Amino acid sequence: MKPFKNLSIKENEALLKFPVYISLLAANGDGKLDEAEKISAIKFAHTKTFSAEPLLIEFYREVDKVFENNLAQLDKDLPIDKAGRETAIKWEIVNLEKIVLRLGKKYKSHMHQSMKSFKEHVSKAHHNVLVDFIIPLPVPGLTE
Repeated sequence: MKPFKNLSIKENEALLKFPVYISLLAANGDGKLDEAEKISAIKFAHTKTFSAEPLLIEFYREVDKVFENNLAQLDKDLPIDKAGRETAIKWEIVNLEKIVLRLGKKYKSHMHQSMKSFKEHVSKAHHNVLVDFIIPLPVPGLTE
């Protein structure tokens, strides 16, 4: 099934990797995708199949089918060093943006908002709720 009918099969397949690249970029703070970030990204991709903007539900159903495999494969294929990895991911995102622009204004807006939520979610994979409960105020070095 093609989530976006006005795109080619190859473009649809590429677009299904968009949340993966965003997740990998968010996880690249320490130069690698660790287990907590991986689990967080996979669960979030699945959650999007029923919680995303209705316009993107079909897209996320397709993403969910290939997300875990795409994440493992792209993580393996990307450069190992942090800077090289970040450059490669950003290059792919620029190329994906060209495809997103072809979807029209409505899809573009929702897609960008959705990718932002992916970045924020994976970035917080190591966030500890217990620390928030014990120390509700931000303490540099401890809670930030």
